[in-house]
Amino acid sequence: MKQFFYGRTGKWVRRLLLFLLDMLFVCFSLQLAIAMRYEGAVSASMYGRLMGLLPEIIAVYAAVSIIGGVYDMIWRYAGAAEIMRLALVYALAAGATLLLNRIVPWYVSRPVLVMTGMCMMLLVSAARFAYKLLREFFRARNSGENSDRILIVGAGEGGVYAARICQQNREKFGQPVAFADDDPLKRKMRIAGIPVCGTIDEVPEIVKSREIDEIIVAVPGTKGERLAEIVSICKGTRCRTRILSDPGELERPAGAAFRELNTSDFLSRDEVELDMEMIRGYLADKTVMVTGGGGSIGSEISRQIMRFHPKELILFDVYENGVYELECELQQKYGADCPVTVLIGSIRDKKRLDDVFEAHRPQVVFHAAAHKHVPLMELNPSEAVKNNVFGTRNLLRSADEHGVERFVQISTDKAVNPTNVMGATKRITEMLMQSCARHSQMRCMAVRFGNVLGSHGSIIPLFEAQIRRGGPVTLTHPDITRYFMTIPEAAQLVLQAGGLAQSGAIYVLDMGEPVRIKDLAEQLIRFYGYEPGVDIEIKIIGLRPGEKLYEELMMDSERDFMTRTAHNKIFVAPPIPIEEDAFERQLDVLREAASADDDLRVIKLLTEIVSTYKPNRDMLAS
Repeated sequence: MKQFFYGRTGKWVRRLLLFLLDMLFVCFSLQLAIAMRYEGAVSASMYGRLMGLLPEIIAVYAAVSIIGGVYDMIWRYAGAAEIMRLALVYALAAGATLLLNRIVPWYVSRPVLVMTGMCMMLLVSAARFAYKLLREFFRARNSGENSDRILIVGAGEGGVYAARICQQNREKFGQPVAFADDDPLKRKMRIAGIPVCGTIDEVPEIVKSREIDEIIVAVPGTKGERLAEIVSICKGTRCRTRILSDPGELERPAGAAFRELNTSDFLSRDEVELDMEMIRGYLADKTVMVTGGGGSIGSEISRQIMRFHPKELILFDVYENGVYELECELQQKYGADCPVTVLIGSIRDKKRLDDVFEAHRPQVVFHAAAHKHVPLMELNPSEAVKNNVFGTRNLLRSADEHGVERFVQISTDKAVNPTNVMGATKRITEMLMQSCARHSQMRCMAVRFGNVLGSHGSIIPLFEAQIRRGGPVTLTHPDITRYFMTIPEAAQLVLQAGGLAQSGAIYVLDMGEPVRIKDLAEQLIRFYGYEPGVDIEIKIIGLRPGEKLYEELMMDSERDFMTRTAHNKIFVAPPIPIEEDAFERQLDVLREAASADDDLRVIKLLTEIVSTYKPNRDMLAS
């Protein structure tokens, strides 16, 4: 019976039942209107004449209701829009009866016809919402209602949307019982039937007084430090805390309306403002190649590039799993025929690079392929040199030989006064780029930035894994600091820097203030609902090989000549003079040493090429 009632046939049965009920409401509405207009003192003859017009009035309301789509509404999701639609439909119906009363004429008092429409509106909307409430009550009772009590932070449009989702899916999410909002005009008001109980700073008190089980942060317009502050307040209550998904993607299943918080939320910064036209100017309808396209930075650069409609996006990587997953993601978002080509290969292989450039003719190259794990490269310096240094030289030469217009290389703050092999190799890649820029028509540039939240091998995933295991969280030094930015922020600024196109320049991204890693560890522990030093131990284990206490974004020789660009978060370091003949001779010797896997000689040669490189003494002595 239930299957029949909710099947295709059942849909028309429900519509017929609603139609018959509404026609009954027309009869009641006319009688109520007569009683109100004549205050109960209507003669039998007058009442009989008025009720004799009932078939004509029913016909008008039936026609207008069907044409107005009253029976196309789904009332379990109904809100203000549906009420407004009903009001409009029955206002039109009342207007039609007034017009007929004048044309035919019916000789009926106009207030009777107007009040009939008003009564009809009230009866129909009351019946529909009564059905909606009863349906939700019995559904929750039969399915076992989630008893979690929910506090929604933010009583604006996002908060109202979150409340409606919870109310319509109470068995899944629970019951919203309070709002928190900083708008003083909303204090002690009720929105969607839910009271606004205080400000966001008062969330801990609201949680206690209202016995809250879960908090939903629904402030989609808030970014940066304020969002981080809100998240910190909510997580401090130890309630489960989720956040409203991207408001641009709210046309998704209700179950995906909220997401778990992540570290980017509580380390959030103000959103990057981009010159979209500048970026579109060099990416739209161009063939763009991203090396290391399956990595953390390369994959996000690729996602951002797709927003600007390239002619073809080439994902080049030696590791097939990452680029395969990214290809599937992009096809799902942009369609199976989106212009994404996955090519497997290594930047160490010059012939493979030449074949790719010859076949696809990329006009823009983003070079994100590199060995980047500092401790691993300390143990494998020859491999770091083969990949980072000579792989980059292969790529630069192949790109130049095949007419690439723009070459954007991803560098790192570890290239500044390096104390590790990885940083020294990245400094040499900057020198290679600057050397190429002097002799090529290709616009070459490097973009230098610090640590990226959530990238493979970064400190955040390590801390999270340690916290999930119950600790300890290992810290190399209590005073160690690092610069941080999110992966999307870094990728967007890389694209912006690529548009500036000052050949030979090293663009330095504004990373904000450096973060003390101990403070970050404590913040992350609290984010997971624990108390640092009480529930989770922080253990100091000593600096790793090649690790600095602090990172620098520019060298002393660059600092005095650092200039601003048109973008307030991007600076440019001037090219540093290089004795190119000597540099090429040094590279030839370095290639021989790396090919022979002579790690000690490789490190000594790196110190000769990069004068600011200060390796660990143990490495030179080994």
